[in-house]
Amino acid sequence: MRYLLRSLQPSTSMLLTAALLATSVLTTFAQTDSTAKAGLFISPSLQFVTLQKAGNSLDLKATLLTKIKGTPYKLPHLKVNFILITDSGETVLGHAITDGRGKAQFTVRADSLVANKEGKLHFKAAFAGNKQMDPADGDLSISRAQLELSPVKQDSVYTANVKLIDPLTGKGIPKTTVGVFVQRTFSSLKLGEGTTDDNGEASVELPAGLAGDAKGNISLQAKIDDNETYGNIESSAVEKWGKPVSDKILAQPRALWSSHPPLWMLITFLVLMFTVWGHYIVIVYQLFRLRKEEPHPAA
Repeated sequence: MRYLLRSLQPSTSMLLTAALLATSVLTTFAQTDSTAKAGLFISPSLQFVTLQKAGNSLDLKATLLTKIKGTPYKLPHLKVNFILITDSGETVLGHAITDGRGKAQFTVRADSLVANKEGKLHFKAAFAGNKQMDPADGDLSISRAQLELSPVKQDSVYTANVKLIDPLTGKGIPKTTVGVFVQRTFSSLKLGEGTTDDNGEASVELPAGLAGDAKGNISLQAKIDDNETYGNIESSAVEKWGKPVSDKILAQPRALWSSHPPLWMLITFLVLMFTVWGHYIVIVYQLFRLRKEEPHPAA
């Protein structure tokens, strides 16, 4: 009987341990489930900017983001409404759906918009929210401006002449910093900047020998970024000032920087590898010989 009780004691302790583990797992699961349900509701933030381009084109850009436990996330496939606010009320210009980066863009013609009594264009971008997200919005006001870019080549000197004007009055806008860039594969490379004079004009000298496309074309851009009055403004021009760079994939030469090493390097590498591994093979062979030549004790 005592033996039977002793044999049952481990089983009882094992059952108690299992019960405690099950209770712990269920408690953890309940806490995780309640946390997940509580974390389903998201409070997004909306970033709103404008971009005035040549030809009276105006881009309205919104980005929807959120943070979950300190980690930022982009919110795709959400509808953002773009609204013009005037003295008489609000007018919905249209809407756009955020892409995989959480960005939505809507383009309008600036000359078809009505300014407020201050002469500014007041915009609003709004996300209405849904069952899992709070609504979010953002607004801003900008004054209209137009940026003109005129590339000039004179005596092998390349210059980008820019002019910033008020399209309503035709007058130049002074004391504004304008940057000149060249479009590269993934982003724009800044070449220089200038400040407009009283006539709204500025000049930036460009370096020669810039890499272009297969025909030698380079895409120049004049930009004003995050201006308190005008927002973002951009103008572009294409000139055949670059050094032609072929876009075809050609066989790479034997060089240190290519995937085809020089022959002398390849031969040196093979000789060294054969030498090292040859020594290993000789050592293993000698070890086997020594084992075979061991003296056997006499019977």
